[in-house]
Amino acid sequence: MRHIPLVRRRRLGEELRRLRREAGLTSGETARLLGWHQSKVSRIETGVSGVKGEDLTVLLDALGLRDPHLRSLLSALAGRAGEGPGWWEAYGGAIPQVYRDFISLESQASTAHTLETSVVPGLLQTPGYARAMTRAALDGLPAATVDALVEVRLARQAVLRATTPLRLHAVLDEAVLRREVGGPEVMREQLQRLAELARLPHVCLQVLPFAVGGYVGLAGPFVIFTFPNIADLDLVVLDHLTNSLYLERKEDLEAYRTAFRTMRGHALSTADSLDLIARIGAGIGAGP
Repeated sequence: MRHIPLVRRRRLGEELRRLRREAGLTSGETARLLGWHQSKVSRIETGVSGVKGEDLTVLLDALGLRDPHLRSLLSALAGRAGEGPGWWEAYGGAIPQVYRDFISLESQASTAHTLETSVVPGLLQTPGYARAMTRAALDGLPAATVDALVEVRLARQAVLRATTPLRLHAVLDEAVLRREVGGPEVMREQLQRLAELARLPHVCLQVLPFAVGGYVGLAGPFVIFTFPNIADLDLVVLDHLTNSLYLERKEDLEAYRTAFRTMRGHALSTADSLDLIARIGAGIGAGP
């Protein structure tokens, strides 16, 4: 069950432990009711293990949970159980668990609102840009590892080509467009790709120009994931050098949603953003 993000497993376990206690049962009594080992209940409640759909159903029945909304929420928290591992699991140790968790969330989300202050979002990168960015950010990696990371980065972009694609709204600092990652040719191709993707009906791209000055998002990039049908699953992901932080509290979500709305208001319109991208692309390699 490694393909279920750890943050989801832990939250599911906390909810199941709360329901068990409200039902007046110990973990041992719950295990005996279901014919399970007590260690299985404990591993589920601590988030060490995921839980299959059929096991979750009988567990919720044993705990007396009848609320259809909460049952649906807990089923969603159980994630892709029973569907087999996600494609990213094939890369094993080439990508860390925190990255696999992020990809799993991205693959299940219906909408992503992202702010980037320094680099092009992974879902919008060209192969050349992805390779240059990987080499620069993770200096000294073996060529095979770089190849695997680039392959994963490009495979993630399938969510934008799915039958029901991810709806992506990206706000980019102007610095993202002007930093020549990989050199002029790579950057020119990347800007052309941004312009192409920005014209897709499910992709909205806006640029925060330097003229805006300081803004709330300068503290760092973030992604707000929205999931189908159940708003209680929405979360914010903050990236750090060695880890990612997941925020799920309603007050945190509202703070980041408000910040994103504010930045959208300060950013150029989609049409003006495309014009700026074109102008910057035309000027690459033209000299001072």
